[in-house]
Parts: sequence; structure tokens; C-alpha cells
Amino acid sequence: MTRIHAAGSLAPLLALLLAPQVLSQTAQPIRGFSAAASDHERSVEDQFRKVPKPENLREYMRTSAAEPHHAGSPGSRKVADYVLAQFKSWGLNATIETFEALMPYPTERVVELVAPDRYTLKLAEPPVAQDPDSGDAGGLPTFNAYSADGDVTADLVYVNFGTPEDYEQLAKLGVDVKGKIVIARYGRSWRGIKPKVAYEHGAVGCIIYSDPADDGYGQGDVYPKGAFRPRDGAQRGSVMDMPTYPGDPLTPGVGATKDAKRLPLNLLDALRALEKSSILRKSLGDELVDGFLKLKTIEWNEYSRCLTQWERDTTLDI
Repeated sequence: MTRIHAAGSLAPLLALLLAPQVLSQTAQPIRGFSAAASDHERSVEDQFRKVPKPENLREYMRTSAAEPHHAGSPGSRKVADYVLAQFKSWGLNATIETFEALMPYPTERVVELVAPDRYTLKLAEPPVAQDPDSGDAGGLPTFNAYSADGDVTADLVYVNFGTPEDYEQLAKLGVDVKGKIVIARYGRSWRGIKPKVAYEHGAVGCIIYSDPADDGYGQGDVYPKGAFRPRDGAQRGSVMDMPTYPGDPLTPGVGATKDAKRLPLNLLDALRALEKSSILRKSLGDELVDGFLKLKTIEWNEYSRCLTQWERDTTLDI
């Protein structure tokens, strides 16, 4: 065991012993720079550090976050125009490029416990008293973009983080989620993986929630007292199958500009267009594209048995 102790009476002596060594040290060159170039680089970096002003940063943040500005909203355009004006005021040649992507927003959201007692979830975050912006009427609803439309009722099965390893453990315990609604907590994987893996195991629905043990009061003080998520706070995001099909669903492989060639919204027409998409095949490969199309066709055939002819002609798959 090693013990170090320095009594107060030794401090002056230690200071005297260390002082010559400290004074004799010179700044070491920055890796990749000569000694002279290092001095110049440090001088330039020091000038850059003096440019940012806390009051400017506060104003930029206050203006940008003054109202909800999720993608596709009027607030988003206001923020873009504000940033553009700032860039131009600093002498930058800045412009705004416009893309027209398919952005889904919910029209109805219902989650209910129907037995043994009935309880309907609020699906809304209560305002935080110290944060007036938390009660904005134009705030984004609690939902995950690109979730499928549907109405299912089934038993609920907890699947931990909803990763493949969790389903392997459930299988060892004799738990089958086929025909069930699973509930998974955020973490350990991209959120879009959770409903994807749930579907692959036969589940008919997937609920994702934030566990306080992971990002809330189980970790420390919550907002506004601390940095962690309030008890009733909820994440928003996307559950798009990003590893296979990222970006705008209607323009795979290219930017969603106004004149870009788009896939039709009708699922059957979309599958036919995907099958002939040279861009998609070039970027992903024939084997992956054909496998994806085969899976989607099977899904459609199973789903379409429950649809009327009108629904078959107008069904969206986003």
C-alpha cells in the first residue's frame, strides 16, 4: 500500500523545488506542425476562441427554439429563414435548398388497456411549470414517424429492449409473442429495430417507452432541476427501416427534389416500380432488393385479404 502525505509546512519547499522545472519547460510543438507553425496555429486558435460570445449564442438559441419547428412545420421554415439571414449577414453565400419528402403526421392515436380494468393512456406530456414553451399548442404529438396505420387488440408482452437477444431469452423461457402486442423500452438499439424485430417474431403491435431507470429520475434530477427526462416526458422519432430504406420513402437513392421521379403511393404500384428501379438495385444489389420485394409482397397478400377493393386501391405503405 502506498500513502502520500504532504504537511502544510512543506508547501513552500515543494514550491521552490518545482518552480525551476516549470519555468524551464517550453510549449511542445503541435503534432504535425513545426515549432514556428505551432506558435502561429496557437495564435490563430486563440483568436477564434475570442470570437464566440455567450450572449450571441443565447440569442441564436432563443430565436431558433421560440416555437415548435419540427420538419415540415411553419416553425421549421422560420428557423431556416432566420439561419439563412444570419449566414448572409456574416458574408456567406448561403441559399436554401427545398426537398419534398413524404412526412407522416398522426390523425388519431389511441392506446388502451381493455382488461381486466379499462384505462386509456393520455399520450400527452404535461407542461413543465418552469418552461412556458413546454405547453405550446403547436408541439409535435407523441408518436414515431412512419409507424403503420392499424387497429389491433391483443395481450401485452414485455420484451425488455426488444433486441434479438431479448427474444432469444424469451424463447428459452417459453414466451411466444406471436399475435401479441409487445412493449419495449428505449435503448440498446435504434428505435426502428424494435418494431421490425417484433414483426419478425409475429407480434401485431409494438409500444416503445422511456424507462426512468435509463434516462429519468433513476439516473438523477430531472428537468428543470437536472438534465434528465421528466417523469411524463416522451421521445419522438422515426421507426423507418433505416438500414434497408433510409430517406424519403418515395425517392429511394436520390434527393427528394420537386422534379425527382417518385414511387406511387399505392403499395402494389410501388412494388412494381421498386422492382424496376435501377438506382435501388445499383445501390443495394439485386439479392437484397429481390428479397425485400418478396417479403413485402407476402405482407401485402396477407394484409389484403382483410381489405375491400377500395382499400386495396388506396392503401398507403409508408
